[in-house]
Amino acid sequence: MRGNWNGWLLLSLLLMVLPGCGGAASNAKKTGDVTQVTESTRISDVIGDPLFGDFGRLLFPVDSGYWGGDALGSLSLAWYSHIRPARTVGIVNALREQASAGNRIFYRIYSDEEMRADPRKSDTGLFFFRGRGGSKFAVCNAGGGFVYVGAMHDSFPHAQELSKRGYNAFALIYRPGAGTACEDLARAIVFIHEHAEELGVDVRDYSLWGGSAGARMAAWLGARGTGAFGEKGCPRPAVVVMQYTGLSEVTGDEPPTYGCVGTDDGIASYRTMQERTRRIRAQGTDAEIEVFDGLPHGFGLGEGTVAEGWLDRAVAFWERQMR
Repeated sequence: MRGNWNGWLLLSLLLMVLPGCGGAASNAKKTGDVTQVTESTRISDVIGDPLFGDFGRLLFPVDSGYWGGDALGSLSLAWYSHIRPARTVGIVNALREQASAGNRIFYRIYSDEEMRADPRKSDTGLFFFRGRGGSKFAVCNAGGGFVYVGAMHDSFPHAQELSKRGYNAFALIYRPGAGTACEDLARAIVFIHEHAEELGVDVRDYSLWGGSAGARMAAWLGARGTGAFGEKGCPRPAVVVMQYTGLSEVTGDEPPTYGCVGTDDGIASYRTMQERTRRIRAQGTDAEIEVFDGLPHGFGLGEGTVAEGWLDRAVAFWERQMR
């Protein structure tokens, strides 16, 4: 009897433990052929999901000091507002579905040799949100004060929405630091141009998008070009789309620029952005800005706020610049 009792006890313990195992499948529901994560799915399970291989950790900031939350529904990011759990869950599920279907969703931008020489380059790469084959592309750059990359709120949602509109969108994970971030963006632009056929993208009239620190990156690459950051020269973007940044410089080489910001932004003054837009226009270059009453820093897509729909207007601005 003691042996049978021990066996039943072991089985009971296993049944209690098993529901929490199995990567991102825990706390999830089954839809079609792919198990769907939910707001209660642990972030650690997403990072370790076999569908994401060794790059699952790059879905979230590498430096854990700038984000919090144990589950997808409780994710928080320093300096960012209006994080929507439903959007976070939708992004992870969309990427898992693509990976499960055999579509590549992540691309390294540096060679193995380069990553061995500088291990921080292993913390970079491009997440690919596919649109129509052969359509134009955008590179989205999250902010994070050049100390972390807030992609899950500040670039993944933008890339996802652009892909829904048929464009091929990439979200760059870069090395923190203004200089290294721009070097990584320059490399990413060159990478996409060199692999355009494999990626199925049209490299003409591409756009650079960014929020906060990511907006500075987009602006700097747009005005100075990839050659200024140690890479071979590539055509400049047709458009730069910028959110909530305090960048004030105008070189005279800016591409057409769309910007948006909130009046309650304590990090990036809307007046600074308005003045920069005015100066770009004075150079004879198309530029627009939207200022949203009452919004703070880091509103992202602005879903459920007065800013909702700004991305559609930014896309329309981009399309007007296409040849």
